[in-house]
Amino acid sequence: MIGIRDLTHVYPGTRRQPARVAIRDLSLDVAEGEFAILSGPNGSGKSTLFRILCGMALPSRGAVTIAGHDLFRHPRAAREAMGVVFQSPAVDKHLSVLENLILHCDLHGLTGAERRTRLDEALGWTDLGARLGDRVDTLSGGLARQVELAKALLTRPRILLLDEPTTGLDPNSRRSFLGALTRIQAERGMTVLMTSHVFAEAEDAGRVAIMKDGVLLAHDTPSALRALLGTEMVVVQAVDAEALERRLVRDLDLAVRRHGDELRLEETENGEGLPLLERILTRYRPDIVSISIKQPTLDDVFVHVTTGATPKVKELRRTGT
Repeated sequence: MIGIRDLTHVYPGTRRQPARVAIRDLSLDVAEGEFAILSGPNGSGKSTLFRILCGMALPSRGAVTIAGHDLFRHPRAAREAMGVVFQSPAVDKHLSVLENLILHCDLHGLTGAERRTRLDEALGWTDLGARLGDRVDTLSGGLARQVELAKALLTRPRILLLDEPTTGLDPNSRRSFLGALTRIQAERGMTVLMTSHVFAEAEDAGRVAIMKDGVLLAHDTPSALRALLGTEMVVVQAVDAEALERRLVRDLDLAVRRHGDELRLEETENGEGLPLLERILTRYRPDIVSISIKQPTLDDVFVHVTTGATPKVKELRRTGT
């Protein structure tokens, strides 16, 4: 349903600033009915890719198909298949919930009985029933996000694109929104592509893609990505993570990944027949705040992939669109 081939986007330079490559030779497929999450650190190219997929920007080169339509040659046909939830609010906060939804129906030519049916569908999963007459700016962040999603569902999209839709939500609102989204996606068989920098949100996705510096580093199911790290790993909270990392590499010849004040070691046995945790505690106990053995999560995968060496790429020149 979404096909991306050899996509590159370069922001042109100025006298004071050199050109910046936001996306580098990206190829990615999202199958029909799949729930995919695109994750990566800030500045990884997620938002640029989202703008291109929505038809709001043209890439420097590459091809995109949406529901079988060439996005750049037949943009109208491609957009008709899509619903979009932007990171920034796209509803009028001075209008009521119902006024926003009716306005969206009017823009898409939905009137009469069809409009009532669509409104009932779009609102059926929400907690907005008693708040339809309230202005959007009086709603909580979680309810306001429900309005955004309900609006996108009015057109019964085959593909739903969401750009970091849980930004700013508290943990309960985030879980509620994602739970509703997952349920709706399964019931309607929609193809969903959602960007997020909160990697824990990807646990229930069908497939997960990870970007960094405009490069696609990994794309697979959550279980396959977790398998990259094996079944167990040692996690160390250190007093001085940088100093302890150097000592672990020098003294024990370990492969260590540092993330803030936390060190992650993807092996649990290392020489002398002793568990690695025991060896580390014996030698470095004063330098350790806590140490544990845990099964890898997608957060661990994210750290593993994005703190590794970025693939070398050739310098790219801006080409005509």
